[in-house]
Amino acid sequence: MAKRTFEESSKEGGLHHRLAQLAGEWEGTTKTWFEPDKLEDESPWRGTLRPVAGGRFVVHEYEGAFQGKPLSGVAILGYHLDPDRFEMAWVDSFHTGTGIMFFKGANEGRGFGVLGSYEAPSGPPWGWRTEIQQPEADRLIMTHYNITPDGQETKAVETVYRRKR
Repeated sequence: MAKRTFEESSKEGGLHHRLAQLAGEWEGTTKTWFEPDKLEDESPWRGTLRPVAGGRFVVHEYEGAFQGKPLSGVAILGYHLDPDRFEMAWVDSFHTGTGIMFFKGANEGRGFGVLGSYEAPSGPPWGWRTEIQQPEADRLIMTHYNITPDGQETKAVETVYRRKR
């Protein structure tokens, strides 16, 4: 069976078309947890998602704060046709430190989901899973989950955006 082409994926209903639907100016609120059920912070957030490389990828640039201290970041999101998976690279001034996190995720037909990992100060690496859902054209939910080395997963960060008019 032939692989899909970028042109096919860019048509309505295709995965690149779905990525393009994320484009826009967004604002909302981000919540952060370090422990389950213990909210550490809730802050206003602004983000821009824009297509790059002819619509092959979407760049998410954002800024907000954690406990009053400003932070910013950039993620490049994409769908890799050949292996039929989502991919992402992410940097920011808070979560990733001076590292670049890389993610991959199977196309499961439920939005955009990827899994990566990061080095812990001591011990084995931890996992970090990101889900992006767009339940409505003007609403976007980005949820990040921390995964301990033994596989326990807890919600760490959730941004709920509304498209700016």
